[in-house]
Amino acid sequence: MVLRAQHVPMNFGDFEKALGFSIGFDSMFDRLLGGNMQHVSNSQGYPPYNIRKEGEAKYIIEMAVAGLSEDDLEVELKEGTLTIRSKQSTEDESDYVHRGIAKRQFERSFALSDDIVVKGCDLTNGMLIVELEKVIPEEKRARLIPIGSKTIKSIN
Repeated sequence: MVLRAQHVPMNFGDFEKALGFSIGFDSMFDRLLGGNMQHVSNSQGYPPYNIRKEGEAKYIIEMAVAGLSEDDLEVELKEGTLTIRSKQSTEDESDYVHRGIAKRQFERSFALSDDIVVKGCDLTNGMLIVELEKVIPEEKRARLIPIGSKTIKSIN
């Protein structure tokens, strides 16, 4: 029996989907695709969300969670994955004559690069705001190297 690898061609839409759940990898996609890729929001699923980039090092996740309170939500960071989920509601359903606003269960996960830290989150007017920041270590920051330093020694 011979096993053969199957090749599934990737298209531009696959990269757009990847940007919809990854944060901090946008510079990698820019380098890979020549910097001309438009960042699009993923319109699939519930709840809807945006990922904004402010400056070079700050990211904001905005998630529309109307009708949910802080007690109904859980935000977890585990092994480089930020997960936002709703908790099971313990409300008595018999109090409602009509229930038009659904409190659906959901779970959204975002892959974070190693240099992204979660600064905090807040719930305001039905929007869950998660603030992220890219922390660049001092040894990886851009710097000018002086020319003519006499402290270089030969390895011979």
